[in-house]
Amino acid sequence: MKILYFGTQKSGKSSKAEKKALLLNKKPFYVATYDNSFADKEMQVRIKKHQERRKDLFYTIQSPKDLTFLEDNKTYLIDCLSMWIFNLLDQEDKIKEQLKYLKSSKANIVFVLNDVGGGIIPVDKMSRKFVDLNGIVGQEVASFCDEVYEVKLGIEIKLK
Repeated sequence: MKILYFGTQKSGKSSKAEKKALLLNKKPFYVATYDNSFADKEMQVRIKKHQERRKDLFYTIQSPKDLTFLEDNKTYLIDCLSMWIFNLLDQEDKIKEQLKYLKSSKANIVFVLNDVGGGIIPVDKMSRKFVDLNGIVGQEVASFCDEVYEVKLGIEIKLK
């Protein structure tokens, strides 16, 4: 089973995705894609809150650039695809290759994706590339997911 949760920042998508992953498996794998090499204190606070909420309910795997290690019949929560895209922004071929892998994987996968395309077109080239790729990847993942949920204000809306 493959499931996508998408929404804006602080919409509640990660907590909804965590609950879904736990329904699929007693102790799933949590794939954290944030590149922790940045000295961003605010992101460290966000990460800490996610970790505290998850407690020891998940096995955690730090993997900011590679999503091709999933084992068949196991359950993975990938949080989040947008960070993974950002980490591979100049490597679109790797993104495409890994999407093919994820599509054909026999693992249960719950994806989290930020909805970043609802605002104005970014003024700089790299930001536009990120927003565009995020939308393209979102469409691709949604196409092969069994279920797709948009999350707004902590409310999940089933689209597929």
